[in-house]
Amino acid sequence: MVLPLLRTVYGDFARLLAELAPEEQWRPTGCAGWTPVDLAWHMLADARRGLVALSTPAEGPAGTDAVGYWRSWQPTAEDDDRDLWATRVSASVTGGLAAIREPYAETTAAVLVSAGRVSGDDLVATQGHVLSVADLLSTLVVEAAVHHLDLVAHLDRPGPAAGPLAEVRRVLEALLGEPLPAEWDDATAARRGTGREPLTEADRVALGEAADRLPLFG
Repeated sequence: MVLPLLRTVYGDFARLLAELAPEEQWRPTGCAGWTPVDLAWHMLADARRGLVALSTPAEGPAGTDAVGYWRSWQPTAEDDDRDLWATRVSASVTGGLAAIREPYAETTAAVLVSAGRVSGDDLVATQGHVLSVADLLSTLVVEAAVHHLDLVAHLDRPGPAAGPLAEVRRVLEALLGEPLPAEWDDATAARRGTGREPLTEADRVALGEAADRLPLFG
């Protein structure tokens, strides 16, 4: 069941935002160039995406699933810079972390309620895709878990729970078409599989030709 994973990762992320001290909101994160304020705004936007999608039923058949959704997510450096600029401006105008925490908690709570009122097999639309509710929830879990890892990269705070991280690994391995190195724990798989951490020579030996296909999404 994906909904319990989403409940876990949303709850953990909301608590983490609530606990961050003012001096921590501009620290670096595991997402190059992004601060905790930027990530918080980005995650609020993703929760709003989920809420809108859950209220946007779509005709079938589904055009993608929880894995295929990420297959085309390969932004260029220019895309990254543009996204960061727009996010930084929006987050700053809003009022920073103090003004984002409550809307994030409220929006994620609404997503969870809405998700509990529909079937996992129902089809919905998001970002030009048609997919099942269960697959939509997986995309929300993966987004939140990866950015939770980003948020705590330079902070002495707990990372995402085991369940959401396992879902990230499942998606990454499905994208790759083979298992990631067994020596990687799920947090390492998430960081290296998305390019947040460079591959070592040992990693490249273990992955073989598949190493050239990483990162699997940005």
